Amino acid sequence: MALNLSQKQEVVAELADIAAKAHSLVAAEYAGTTVSQMTAMRKTARETGVYLKVVKNTLASRAVAGTEFEVVKDALTGPLLYAFSLEEPGAAGRLIKDAAKGNDKLKARLVAVEGKLLPAEHVDVLAALPTREQALSMLARVLAEPASMFARVVKAVADQQGGGEAAPAEAAAEA
Repeated sequence: MALNLSQKQEVVAELADIAAKAHSLVAAEYAGTTVSQMTAMRKTARETGVYLKVVKNTLASRAVAGTEFEVVKDALTGPLLYAFSLEEPGAAGRLIKDAAKGNDKLKARLVAVEGKLLPAEHVDVLAALPTREQALSMLARVLAEPASMFARVVKAVADQQGGGEAAPAEAAAEA
């Protein structure tokens, strides 16, 4: 179904708003993807904070103008599926990578992060980024480690001082 001018303007405005807020973008070729595969991918996208959209490249090109994703404008060719990570940078990469495991027709075409256009192979790097919960857990471990080391040092010093005081007293009793 062809869109009229006002509908195209709405799509561009919506996509521009998403692009302005997104952490990363993965564009993938999707030709040959079944309806059930696309539906499953959309469901996962909603659950993981990924905005997934199939839109004409000319509209996507207009929408990313003025955002950090403007670097992809010249690489937008062929039918593409756009996945914008809204909550964490790696979410779109994980979505496309996981969906491609069961769908040989779905292929990442490009990755964009922080104003840089990266080749499709970087979808693996993007997908390997920790989730927000994993990153917070790693941070908590890093912050807790010095505290536990400090506690061990304090205990060792206390044990040493406790043992050190008894030795001179015993030595005095023996003399």
